[in-house]
Amino acid sequence: MAAPRIVPPPSPAEPSPTLTLTSPASPAPSGNDSSFFAFPKQDIVAGAVVFLVALPLCLGIAVACGVPPVSGLIAGVIGGLVVPLVSRSPLSVTGPAAGLTSIVLIEVERLGGIKPFIAAVVVAGLLQIALGLVKAGRFAALVPSSAIKGMLAAIGITIVLKQIPVALGATGGLKDIASQFSLGPAVLAVLSLAILLIWPKTPLKKITFLPAALVVVVLCIVLGIVMEGVPALALAAHHKVVVPTGGAAGLWAALSHPDPSAFLQSGVWVAGATLAIVASIETLLSLQAVDRLDPLRRQSPPDRELLAQGLANTASGLLGGLPVTAVIVRSGANVAAGGRERLSAFVHGWLLLGAVLAAAGLLNRIPLACLAAVLIVVGINLAKPSLFISQAKLGRDQFIPFLLTIAAVLSLDLLKGVVLGVVVALIFTLHQNAAGTIHQSTDPDGATRLRFRRDATFLTKPQLMRLLEAVPAGSAVVIQADGEYVDLDAKEAIATFQQDAPRRGVDVRIEGIDMSNAAPGGGH
Repeated sequence: MAAPRIVPPPSPAEPSPTLTLTSPASPAPSGNDSSFFAFPKQDIVAGAVVFLVALPLCLGIAVACGVPPVSGLIAGVIGGLVVPLVSRSPLSVTGPAAGLTSIVLIEVERLGGIKPFIAAVVVAGLLQIALGLVKAGRFAALVPSSAIKGMLAAIGITIVLKQIPVALGATGGLKDIASQFSLGPAVLAVLSLAILLIWPKTPLKKITFLPAALVVVVLCIVLGIVMEGVPALALAAHHKVVVPTGGAAGLWAALSHPDPSAFLQSGVWVAGATLAIVASIETLLSLQAVDRLDPLRRQSPPDRELLAQGLANTASGLLGGLPVTAVIVRSGANVAAGGRERLSAFVHGWLLLGAVLAAAGLLNRIPLACLAAVLIVVGINLAKPSLFISQAKLGRDQFIPFLLTIAAVLSLDLLKGVVLGVVVALIFTLHQNAAGTIHQSTDPDGATRLRFRRDATFLTKPQLMRLLEAVPAGSAVVIQADGEYVDLDAKEAIATFQQDAPRRGVDVRIEGIDMSNAAPGGGH
């Protein structure tokens, strides 16, 4: 498949990209597969930066999902090593996503453990491959913005609620905090949150190779070691990350693999379909966002991306990893660090693998409280108050579907919530469209003129019938359409009024509407 078409950078009159970027050292790649290695220096540096951003997120998202941390790391490795070889998105980075946390939490419990769940991940990958082959990428644009924003906000709220107990040393839910509270994790969580929230407001945010999440992790490792000598603050074993040691052999022995019998369970296929739909939407939204940041203004083919994501999810599931998507935080870090081609994501995948194989002992010193703090900030950014304010300013047609999507996701599940949000948004859109279809005016001779300003369907009938019933007895009415489509339901409403008009002494004149097939009363 052809690589993305390279479009010249914008002219000075156009707005510059959101992030400050370094100009490429050589002309843009021609668009064939050799472009993978077109900018090795920039991409190796950017890949290292993305690795530093991705490491705590891979661990933290796995913890948030209630699965072994190694599942998050494996997902990050697969996303880095498989997707760049198939995808044609030059700057997108793939890995475990906070946006899937709610689904993973629910489905692991509903399916009865990690093995049937990772079978669902394999199913999701196979379905994504099928979506890519049938070129279904274009249909992601049909999901209303209000439903997508509501979904992300609900995911953010879920992440925050699930991570508060972890930050305070509890292994259960919010109700267990009082009995399981531990001072050491709480101190680390508060300190981590302070750093993460203050960091973007300082000049330190400009240091792209020093992400705040990594600073928090390193600092908390050091403080965790220091706190071992203070009994009141010392961390218990269950307050730290647990990844397998022993190199490649230890890693392989610790990995979960799908139970073949799980593929015969209907629940696994339902979970797989849910993952495939939500992961595909999140991937394609991230793809659009990253393309807007690309200084070369390249366009990534969405169907090719679905194929790449499907292969990655299939591999991740077979190896016991979490589902993956293209993720905007890591992709944005890639752009900001000067990444130019898929090599940067590939490098980040190899570095994650190296960390799993060679630095497991160090990873096992990471306090869960600092990872919880990282995820709480991610959740806050997904559901920040300014989002609610901006949606409210857009009017009820946007705000109500947004709120209902959040409520449905939190009370039901993610897929049902999104479906409800789409349906509600569609109802509001249809209502808004139908409400202004007919324009009423008065002609110089006193006749009431009803003119269709846009196509009229059955949705227009309530407004049409209300306006016709309001025509005074003994007057005249002109019903006009200038090339607009008027469906049979609207015509039958007009025919019914026309049949009854003589009784009321109303003179009815119809202009531009073929009434030959319209029967009064709906033809009954």
